[in-house]
Amino acid sequence: MNIMVYVEDLAKKAKHASIILRTIPAKRKNQALENVALSLDKNRNSIISANKKDLENGNKAGLSDALLDRLALNDPRIDGMIQSVREIAALEDSVGQIEGVKRPQGFTLEKVRVPIGVIAVVYESRPNVTIDAAALCLKSGNAVILRGGSEAIESNRRLTLIIKEALKVSGLPEDAVGCIDRKEHEGVHWLVKQEGYVDLVIPRGGESLIKKVVDEATVPVIKHYKGVCHLYIDEEADLGMALDVVYNAKVQRPGTCNALETLLVNDKVSEVFLPMVREKLQKVQLRGCARTRKILPRIDLATEDDYYAEYLDLILAVKVVDSLEDAIGHIETYGSNHTDGIISQNINKIQKFVEMVDSAVVTVNSSTRLSDGGVFGLGAEIGISTDKLHARGPMGLKDLTSYKWVVRGNGHTRE
Repeated sequence: MNIMVYVEDLAKKAKHASIILRTIPAKRKNQALENVALSLDKNRNSIISANKKDLENGNKAGLSDALLDRLALNDPRIDGMIQSVREIAALEDSVGQIEGVKRPQGFTLEKVRVPIGVIAVVYESRPNVTIDAAALCLKSGNAVILRGGSEAIESNRRLTLIIKEALKVSGLPEDAVGCIDRKEHEGVHWLVKQEGYVDLVIPRGGESLIKKVVDEATVPVIKHYKGVCHLYIDEEADLGMALDVVYNAKVQRPGTCNALETLLVNDKVSEVFLPMVREKLQKVQLRGCARTRKILPRIDLATEDDYYAEYLDLILAVKVVDSLEDAIGHIETYGSNHTDGIISQNINKIQKFVEMVDSAVVTVNSSTRLSDGGVFGLGAEIGISTDKLHARGPMGLKDLTSYKWVVRGNGHTRE
């Protein structure tokens, strides 16, 4: 079967499954998710075995340590997937929620929350996305077609089979979760053109992948192009706290879209704070402006491109700025509207930063790594949107629904 026919067949099956899912009550969806969690626990060895093949292939292909870390599955990460599925199951079901009002003419108007339909998720490296995306879509009554990167094909194939087995046991349509487990690059091309079958595409990955999806899609896309996340260290910051936050934001998981990429330091504290950063972040390659290099002469000089860069690695761009306004101006010029933060004890400066920085998530005295659906209590996230229509920031259950209007009358007509 050629790739175009293969993808269209998946989309048709997903569309049919989505019609069935619309009417499935929350209790049955939750039981299906519990069966997914139990199956993940039961199949740990086969998951890790499949993932080992991906890691071996990734090493041969020369993937960076950060990307290999994103790809890797182990018992703690499987525990995390199981916990995420159960947290999603425990969330209130948005589907069927009603906002109702009686109009002066006597009829009742209802705004009813409904599933979107079929969602395609295109992503790279992280196989846990397979579980998070499937669980969120199932809970919100949507069918999903998953297209992970070829580097995680064995892991994603195994995880999808586990989900399908759990759906079968639960009496739900197995085609509610589909996976493109072929390596042809044309798979994405045909997936994002399935008008009439696919209702929404959510790409997760590097900027080149997301631009490819946006350029080729004929169905709506929700996305963020990249995560150029900033932290501004104000002259009135608690520098000890600032150092801990910077370390967490950059080092904890550098290969994620909410990791810190550019550090902005007020000139008045730069001579004290920058040596602290150099000492604490010894594994990180720093690239700084001329003023930064006067304090840290051994680091590389940052280029214009460095301030636009999403490194996804242990590399950090640094710039000394004169004021809060300069920091905000830098973020406006180089930022990606993903996640940007301030470290300060001055309430007025914090408020100005919050009001003026036009990002999906703004952090105050906290790590950019907190910008996450699980951390936000969404159970997990299907993606992070820097768009301003429909959804913004980490996307959870409610963001995977739309609504319909229901008019209930008694012979009412328009005059």
